[in-house]
Amino acid sequence: MPYRNLGLGLDAPVQILLVTSRETKRWVIPKGNFANHIVPHAAAAQEAEEEAGVRGAVCPTPLGTYRYRKRKGSGASLMADVEVFPLAVTQELRDWKEKNERQRRWFSLAEAAEAVEEPDLRHLIRSFGASEFNNAARSYGVLELVAKTSKVGPMFAWFQRLLPKTGGFFELFEAHAVAVMAAADATGRLLQGGPDMHENAREIYEREHDADQIIREVLKTVRATFLTPFDRSAITSLIGSMDNAIDEMQAAASAIELYEVKEFGQEMKDMAAIIVDSARLVGEAMPLLRNVGANGERLHELTERLVRMEGHADEIHSAGLKNAFQLHREGNALQFIVQREIFKHLERIVDTFEDVANEIDGIVIDHS
Repeated sequence: MPYRNLGLGLDAPVQILLVTSRETKRWVIPKGNFANHIVPHAAAAQEAEEEAGVRGAVCPTPLGTYRYRKRKGSGASLMADVEVFPLAVTQELRDWKEKNERQRRWFSLAEAAEAVEEPDLRHLIRSFGASEFNNAARSYGVLELVAKTSKVGPMFAWFQRLLPKTGGFFELFEAHAVAVMAAADATGRLLQGGPDMHENAREIYEREHDADQIIREVLKTVRATFLTPFDRSAITSLIGSMDNAIDEMQAAASAIELYEVKEFGQEMKDMAAIIVDSARLVGEAMPLLRNVGANGERLHELTERLVRMEGHADEIHSAGLKNAFQLHREGNALQFIVQREIFKHLERIVDTFEDVANEIDGIVIDHS
């Protein structure tokens, strides 16, 4: 499922790229069969390039599955099961294999859900974006609700000014999540290689600097605020785990530039794609913390997926290290050490996203 974000804000619209099928001309996502020698998510990326002319970071952990009937050459109409992998598009090709056989078009989430025919795919598309959940998170606080229902108006404003300051923690969480998402996108582009690697690394450094400023503001606000939305230790642990993620992204970028690594194996690209999707999920979760009680179920869904992706990343990390060792065991030992160093940072990034998930789960348990 190729997607792109129209901007860096947490409420930035998300678009899905659909293509027409060759026979019926209905709108579908790129898909196809794959040979046993290629892993499913890599096959999905290959289909996206051939059918839709797009490239990017494809997360190896599927969003879900759906079923549809596929007509065979024999005339039989058989059920097919499709695994859906999110692909963060970084490049749109001007020419591609099936350009003359299909149309491609970017849709909003709502438009894409209406355009496809399969009910389960429609549900996956609708649940992909954060906007509908973030809108629910913009709820009234208790005092605001009292004021609204009792129509106290200006009197409430006067009363509110007498209350102790509660800080802008939610805004700071969301601003930090924006920096994490931007750095993760840059990490995904960095591990694609190419001539723009230094620029992508530089963006990671800049985003990490932005995040440092935000976490300093959070810590200062915690000390100065009388009322906090969560336990103070929960606030510092949550923002600290988020900051660890972007710190490790900077460490990975520094190692890549220090050792002048220009090419990356598929396992490293897969871990980078998991990082991109993990940051997207954290970005969706932050606004939902404004109303934990109402959004607890969705927050649990997001953290469950983060934990599942971390487990998948561990498997990829082990396979990548083994392949690197086999490749260099009788040759360049230094090259293996460099690859192990980069794998270490990529694994730590994903581990920190699991830490973020655990912190969110703790808040949900305490406040929902």
